[in-house]
Amino acid sequence: MIKEYCAENYTQLPLLNQKEIQRVELCDNLAQGGTTPSYGVIKAAADLLHEKGIQLATMIRPRGGDYCYSPDEIEIMCEDIKHAHYLKSDYLVVGALTKDNEVDQNAIKHFLKAEPKAKLVFHMAFDLIPIHKQKSAIDLLVDFGFKRILLNGSIDRHDVMENLSHLKSLNDYSDGRIELMVGGGVNLTNYQEIVNKTGVAAVHGTKLVNLN
Repeated sequence: MIKEYCAENYTQLPLLNQKEIQRVELCDNLAQGGTTPSYGVIKAAADLLHEKGIQLATMIRPRGGDYCYSPDEIEIMCEDIKHAHYLKSDYLVVGALTKDNEVDQNAIKHFLKAEPKAKLVFHMAFDLIPIHKQKSAIDLLVDFGFKRILLNGSIDRHDVMENLSHLKSLNDYSDGRIELMVGGGVNLTNYQEIVNKTGVAAVHGTKLVNLN
């Protein structure tokens, strides 16, 4: 089971150890749901975390707000993908939706072309996809070669413990083809129950380790 720490910039990364945290999602502006960190922050984080044996997943998101991006924003994201991969991020965390809240296949194709060797993760934009289309979205992301989906299980970010049945259904459907990772309200108190009741093998959050 993998615990992924969601880190805003570099500050707390020196306090982490591989026994407690196996992976870090690095971002900026958590109040906006996370945006792309700077070149220097990514480089420093990659160097430090790899020395500790911890993997790095870097957020690629040019702004807060919705996940429907203009052509210019997609190009910005492609440039950030190239830089973050060059700086040895193990994974790149992206997400793009159409106006109907379906996976934006055109944007994804651009991301894949920008750096074909990058390992991509689809972030919590997934929760905005209509529930009756989420299983087909999983199929699509598998076909695109995504390694992981981060999700909470509800559009309105309900208490994650209320979403366990739906999360289990999606995890059962994924059947090991792609990793599902639960986030949004996950902490040291509830993560084991979430894993036990959904079958997921990874959890994500800012409260999965006590850094005080």
